[in-house]
Amino acid sequence: MLGTIRDYGRLFTDRVYVGLILVAGLAMAALFAYVSGASFVFQDEFAMSEQQFALVFAGGAVGLIAATQFNVRLLRRWTPQQIMGGALIAGLVFGLVMLVLAATDTGGLVGILIPLWLVLVTVGLAMPNAPALALARHGEAAGTAAALLGAVQFGVGALAAPLVGVLGVGAVAMAIVVFAGMLAATLVCFLVVRPHRLPAEHPAPMVVMAH
Repeated sequence: MLGTIRDYGRLFTDRVYVGLILVAGLAMAALFAYVSGASFVFQDEFAMSEQQFALVFAGGAVGLIAATQFNVRLLRRWTPQQIMGGALIAGLVFGLVMLVLAATDTGGLVGILIPLWLVLVTVGLAMPNAPALALARHGEAAGTAAALLGAVQFGVGALAAPLVGVLGVGAVAMAIVVFAGMLAATLVCFLVVRPHRLPAEHPAPMVVMAH
């Protein structure tokens, strides 16, 4: 018991570890915002049939999973922190594009769908690397570090679902929460984690599966 408490104490005092698990959670929040709002946006707002929505949702899942798999190849050339930082910046840009198009009602379905899918791809690149970097810092307390990572990742991510509903359950609401998640993840990454200062190591890659 005392050992576990000491482990949590070390984890919470590690600024980089805390930042990395927050990055993972905030990226998950962007994903959860999409999952919770997609049916309302595409079926209610854009009048898609169940079959059409299933194809759209499957397309996003394919992009997310393909990105996590492609991440393994990217690691042959770039470090996890480089991939994570680049993916978050790209996701922030795509999220902003989606928000602007949704708010101005520009581009219709395509104006929402394309940048949204691109955001999912960037999430699929960021999410495996943030946890891998976090867990690599605490191999001596791997179980505790992984448990805290999972709790924060899904806890922070789960907060996004009700936010979409509070904001109105539409394309603009979904875009706001997706963009906010990517913005917060990017800020935490570069202001707290500071990936450019981390050692150039290659921890074992993690694969994130869509549910």
